[in-house]
Amino acid sequence: MEYILAPSLLGADFGRLEEEIKAVEEAGAGYLHLDVMDGAFVPSISFGMPVIESLRKRTKLIFDVHMMVEEPGRYVGDMKKAGADLICVHAEACRHLDRTLHQIKEAGCRAGVALNPATPAEVLKYILPETDMVLVMSVNPGFGGQKFIPYALEKVREVRALADSMGLKTDIQVDGGVTPDNAEELLKAGANILVAGSAVFKGDSRANVKRFLEVFDTFLKEERNLAW
Repeated sequence: MEYILAPSLLGADFGRLEEEIKAVEEAGAGYLHLDVMDGAFVPSISFGMPVIESLRKRTKLIFDVHMMVEEPGRYVGDMKKAGADLICVHAEACRHLDRTLHQIKEAGCRAGVALNPATPAEVLKYILPETDMVLVMSVNPGFGGQKFIPYALEKVREVRALADSMGLKTDIQVDGGVTPDNAEELLKAGANILVAGSAVFKGDSRANVKRFLEVFDTFLKEERNLAW
């Protein structure tokens, strides 16, 4: 399994976006996490297709677009045109989740399903085979810089167990309060993609990315030793 760091653009300095993105890309980040907020599903409003399209020309990072909007299926085509590689929608925001996931795949993107902290893993039971990634929110969505909600760790375990029971290699992403200090615990629980905003962009972003990657490397070595 591949372990990936996805810096969240919300944590970056918006006056220096190109420079900030270049720094994390060169340091070894794999994804760029892009939170699109509509002011309805979540209280905040962030950015949309014009910003994503502009950034697409400046980096080769995988664009991991987290749609925190009501009925995100309305925007799938436009997000693909703007440069999205992966589109993640909230189970709570889709009246017809199955249809929305198929829209995403038909557009040529990978499809993810996000779960708010209080949403149980069981809602994935029938839809997981259609899902490339599950995003376990470890804070309530809408604002950066929040503290990690501890019970999210158990949900990660539950999602990984469900995927394993179905013979699926589903990516599990965690977003909210993720730091190098709790990264290993999240990997052990079954996550393989970690989103971090302030933990990456606050201070020296290159050094912060490397700290996460060191945790990944250590975990991989331990995993290989156990396999032997």
